[in-house]
Amino acid sequence: MANAISSARRADPINAMPDMTDSQVREYLRDNGYPEQVAREGRAGLSRRWREFVEQVERGYSLGLEDYRNDLDVRAIIALAGLEDDEIRALDERLKKILAAREIRVWESAAGDPFWDFGYPANAGEDLLNGLREDGLV
Repeated sequence: MANAISSARRADPINAMPDMTDSQVREYLRDNGYPEQVAREGRAGLSRRWREFVEQVERGYSLGLEDYRNDLDVRAIIALAGLEDDEIRALDERLKKILAAREIRVWESAAGDPFWDFGYPANAGEDLLNGLREDGLV
């Protein structure tokens, strides 16, 4: 799942368009270089990707740091596009419960201090832990 957005430019929260329509979400994703499969899925795809990521973290995140950061970018896009709803907020709460070292910033997916940019899964696999060590984060 990770790497689906790795080639895209970073979302700019200053230019966020709250409450974007699904068509606007797809256009934004295309205009900002996200892969076609991500753009085509639009709002529903972003929600699905975030849900799958949270479920993956709950099971034990086995991918590396680059993949983890790409997955965090999904959440930044959701915020940028104003797509936060009850499902996203519930997923956020689930993720918060499993994050360790929440004082350590592991990524900068968005301006400010969004919670998802801090900490890493308490049950992180060796690939993620090695990446965090290589970056001097743990």
